[in-house]
Amino acid sequence: MARLAWPLRPLPDGRGEVWRWRLGALAELPPARASLRSHLGGLGFPDDPADECSEQLVLAFDELASNALRHGESPVVATVVAGSGGWLLDVSDRAPEAMPAPTVDRDPAQGGMGLQLVARLSVAHGWYVDDGCKHVWACLPTSGDEQARAIA
Repeated sequence: MARLAWPLRPLPDGRGEVWRWRLGALAELPPARASLRSHLGGLGFPDDPADECSEQLVLAFDELASNALRHGESPVVATVVAGSGGWLLDVSDRAPEAMPAPTVDRDPAQGGMGLQLVARLSVAHGWYVDDGCKHVWACLPTSGDEQARAIA
């Protein structure tokens, strides 16, 4: 895999509609995903598995939020900014000393490949620390053309 490191990088300037979830446990992820899908539907993105870009946003949301809930400290705050150029996903937790660490040389059947997957789907990604919180973020495209450029 070409992109193993999760770079230390500031959050890009996101402008657009903002959706936010405060999560305290893994059990809260299914309703948060349903809420994200509802927001997407409100913007005209159908709740259809064939809509790859929306499904990839939901997958990235789930991967980053579940990582924060498993390896970080509560509260976890997941934020999606719906901008004209794509989706900006930012997930924060209260464990700034624990930087994101993609797995290396692990059998994918053992799991732990979420950061690599999100990096592959995104056009940009990174993390930073602000006010005692670690923020892990990714920018994802809203169209198939942008998606093709992201993974090329």
